[in-house]
Amino acid sequence: MTRRRAILSGSTFEEQIGYARAVVDGDRVHVSGTTGFDYTTMTISDDVVEQAEQCLRNIGAALAEAGCGFTDVVRVRYLLPDRADFEPCWPVLRRHFGELRPAATMLECGLADPRMKIEIEVDARRPDVS
Repeated sequence: MTRRRAILSGSTFEEQIGYARAVVDGDRVHVSGTTGFDYTTMTISDDVVEQAEQCLRNIGAALAEAGCGFTDVVRVRYLLPDRADFEPCWPVLRRHFGELRPAATMLECGLADPRMKIEIEVDARRPDVS
């Protein structure tokens, strides 16, 4: 029987909307679309690259709580309201995913708050889960 476990980050959005930062389902970890908010202060930078860095810190924390890390990511989705903001983020993304080469998609779309310039979602597989 697969055990499902929710991971919460403390973001006010999780409570207001009704979702978890991540869900662990057996060996699979699904991290929700994660923005550049610092969830401890609920502040966000105006700079898209700084937002991307914060997204990845938030994702890294969720992955660690799930028992895995960036090396276990198999799928990543990048969501941006302005596709011109994607390329400036490439060095940050390459630093985290360049050697791993997960499957990836970038979509241009509206995000929930106009301050949000990037949202990142990942799926991972936990190692050594029977």
